[in-house]
Parts: sequence; structure tokens; C-alpha cells
Amino acid sequence: MADFEIAVIGAGVVGLAIAARLSEKHPRLVVLEKNEKYGMETSSRNSEVIHAGIYYKPGSLKASLCVEGRDELYVLCKEHDIIYKPLTKLITATIPAELEKLESIQKNAAENGVELQLLDKAATLRLEPNIKTVGALFSPLTGIISVHDLMDFFFQTILSHRGLVQHRCQVMSIQQNNGEYEMTIDDVGTQSSVSSEIVINAAGLSSDLIAQMVRIDIDKEDLRLNFVKGSYFAVTPSKANLVSRLVYPVPVNEGLGVHALMDWGGRLKFGPDVEYLEGRSLDYNVAEEKQHAFAESIRRILPAINDEDITPDMSGIRPKLQRKGQPPRDFVIVHEKDRGLSGFVNLIGIESPGLTSSPAIARYVESVLFK
Repeated sequence: MADFEIAVIGAGVVGLAIAARLSEKHPRLVVLEKNEKYGMETSSRNSEVIHAGIYYKPGSLKASLCVEGRDELYVLCKEHDIIYKPLTKLITATIPAELEKLESIQKNAAENGVELQLLDKAATLRLEPNIKTVGALFSPLTGIISVHDLMDFFFQTILSHRGLVQHRCQVMSIQQNNGEYEMTIDDVGTQSSVSSEIVINAAGLSSDLIAQMVRIDIDKEDLRLNFVKGSYFAVTPSKANLVSRLVYPVPVNEGLGVHALMDWGGRLKFGPDVEYLEGRSLDYNVAEEKQHAFAESIRRILPAINDEDITPDMSGIRPKLQRKGQPPRDFVIVHEKDRGLSGFVNLIGIESPGLTSSPAIARYVESVLFK
């Protein structure tokens, strides 16, 4: 008999959400996390935005899971006192040529079941008088959430169902034996093994390497991740009240553009940019030499910001399947039974809107395993 029925690899917000949902009916569950605490990588280094589901390709997992997860997150926040703010959001066109793009975004959002209001310049400036605009889309369903509160909620839910979360347990290898998966675990230099009937790979930045451990050719299958850093700069307190909600530019290919957001300390921040890293670097340094270029990006939507008004803040690294200059890629969430890996579920390329989608991703994983 295996040590556990279910092992979830990775205790980011998505892994925790999956474990919280599954542990209710499957208490013989363990979450294996290589870091000293859950959520120390991508999950704790992002904008903490509850996305409405605006940009994603209709019919994609990103679109459907974002919309479902958004609604569930707002319910969870209200029922369990998870800190959030329904700030709303503007996507501002700064030149007339971008107005056509706003209409395209509005049409795409509508196909995803997301209603946006198209505002003219005057109506936009009544909401945000300091931004640069010739018109904007207003999203009433976009907000921010304390991702740490959310992860704490999922963590406590797992424990309440008698599940386990084991930190400092890095999976080094996986062998399939007699319908079970035996994993070699490294705990700060001490190796041991643990077996499970089901393995869910929610390892974020390492998810492609975990897939490789069960002999999936990640290059042939185009599943090798790109590490893409996004840096943030904070605005001086004297200018922190220039906007009152999230403000985004019209997006470019690899990201949604440097946008205005507020943190829980009341600071105004801008980010993230898009920087493809070499190899698998975990370089979280925010380079001061980016200051001018960042300020230029900010002035695209908020002209009153000068270079000296911003200082380096934080950065995060996205696990992107999308290669530089290529079209966006969807989430990969697959029960690999067709490869002879019954009970092994891969989640690869879970970047934005992974936080928003997390409750819906958990439900989806449950459905592919136990339908």
C-alpha cells in the first residue's frame, strides 16, 4: 500500500488550492514543497490581482478557469475574511489608434462572458483625472486580494482535513512501480522516499522538470518553460494618490503592460515589465538602471511621474510556455493516462491568471482524476 493516496508537488497558491479541495474527500494527502514555507516563489511575487477574464482566448482554459475562479474567489473572501478590495480597473487608450484595440478587447471579453463598459475620454477622466487617455474600458469585476491570506486559508483547510504539508522536501526522481509512484525526496541533504497512488505536478517554475522525471520529452512536446522576470517600481508617497484604481495600458504581446496597482501598505506601484531570463536563473534583483525606461512606460499612462518619483521595489518570475515574440500559450493541465501514467496530472505553464483561477483549477484537476 502506498504511503499516500495523493501527493501534490508544489505548495504555491495553485498546489495549495488543489490540495485543499481534494483533502476533503481524500485525507491521505501530502503536499511536497522544496522551500521552507509555502508560496515563496511565483505566488508571493505578483500583482495580487483578481482578473476578470478579459484578454484570454475564448474557449481556452485560461479564459474559462479565470472567470470561474474569479467568482469563487470573491465568495471565499467574503465567507472566510480573506482580505481583498474590489478596486475595479481601466484599460486606457493613450492615442486614437488604440481605440480600435479597445473594441477588440471588449469583444473578446464578451465572448468570455465578461462585460466591459467602453468610456469616452470625458467619462474616463471623471474616474481618473490624472491619466493619459482618449477613451478606456472599465472593468467592474477586477480587484486585488491578499495572496498570503488566501494561501493561509488553503493551508489551514488542508490541515483541518488531516492532510499534510511537508516543507524542505524537494522531489529528485519519480519511478512508477505497480500502479504507484515512488519519489525520492531530498530534505536538506538527507534523502528518503515516499510513495503515492496519485501525483499532481503543481511545481510552478520546476513543473517541466518534474514532468521530465516521468520520461516526458519536454522539448519534443514543447513543454520546456521560459523564466520571465517582471520587475516593479514603487512611486514616492507624495504621488501615491494620482490614481484610485488599477490602470492598465493597451497590452502588448508577452504581457499586459506596466500598470498601476496598489499594495496593502497603501503604496502605488507599477509593473511588471517583461524580461526573458537566460537559463533557469532565479534573479530577483530589480536593476536601478531600469528606472528611466520604467518611468517612460509609466508616463505612457500617468504623465505626472518623473524618473526620480520611482524606486526599485520587487520582482517575480513567471513560468511561461510562451517563447519570446511568439503568441500566448494556454495552461497545460493534463491527466497523463494516455502516456501510461494513470494518476499523474501535469500542470505546466501556470502563470497569470493562475492566482485568480486557483479554485477553478482545483475543481478541474478533481474532474480529470475522479470523473
